[in-house]
Amino acid sequence: MTTGETARRQFLDWLRDERRAAALTLQAYGADVAGFLGFLTHHLGREPDLAALAGLGAADVRAWLAAGAGSGASNATRARHLAAVRGFFRFLARRHGLDNPALKLIATPRAKRPVPRALRPEQALEVTAQVAGMADTAPMQARDTALFTLLYGCGLRIAEALALDVRTAREATLRVTGKGGKQRIVPVLPAVREAIGAWIALHPDPQPGSALFVGVRGGRLNPAVAQRTLRNFRRLRGLPEHATPHALRHSFATHLLAGGADLRSIQELLGHASLSTTQRYTAVDAARLLEVWRKAHPRAVGPNPLPHQ
Repeated sequence: MTTGETARRQFLDWLRDERRAAALTLQAYGADVAGFLGFLTHHLGREPDLAALAGLGAADVRAWLAAGAGSGASNATRARHLAAVRGFFRFLARRHGLDNPALKLIATPRAKRPVPRALRPEQALEVTAQVAGMADTAPMQARDTALFTLLYGCGLRIAEALALDVRTAREATLRVTGKGGKQRIVPVLPAVREAIGAWIALHPDPQPGSALFVGVRGGRLNPAVAQRTLRNFRRLRGLPEHATPHALRHSFATHLLAGGADLRSIQELLGHASLSTTQRYTAVDAARLLEVWRKAHPRAVGPNPLPHQ
């Protein structure tokens, strides 16, 4: 009789010898499958053999995933565990002819998308007001000020901003092409128009069809250059490491929400296909409010604080 543990060792040998899996992969898969078999030993009341594994139902697998959640495993961790067990069962099907369709009925736990990390308003304004100091020449200073003011003032992705041509920057609104070729109209704040106008006045080739943002050699600005500029700036000024060009887009949405803008409007401005994507910013605002509460409420500190939510 082949036990589950024997099958697990065969699985690891196969991964090592035939799939040439790395040592860390073997370690992770071995631990994940061992955890699954350990759960089954308690769940079934005995160590599982191949017959027991073949007879598992979807409810048994869900019970294992639920136990992982109960012990604090994240969705991402449980998804990894499930992937390892599915690989184990595919091996059992090839090696031992074990056919168990239960795993096909189980949805993979979806990892929670990280909450967008925005800058505080004063930090975002510091970027737009002071980043010019990172460049050596007046044109490049004006360019960087215009670019980062645009990112924060209009909520554009860096790729969207760098794809703009001079002709679009002269209008009161921007027609932006986002992901999937989807176009949207974004209003341009006076501060953004002023910064872009100052840059165009120094632009080396301000023809309508020219790239709005260009590098020192005249070609369309590479996003890596903008990212490096902000990376150097944040380290010089002591800003957080998440102060990136994309964080300015997050800051745009978060600060609009905090100012009372509705989610539908923010969704349109950001070009999100789904409102659920935009709703992530409500978690950012809630976290900010909770932090304010913790710092200001007299019961948030001391010997008997209110429980953190």
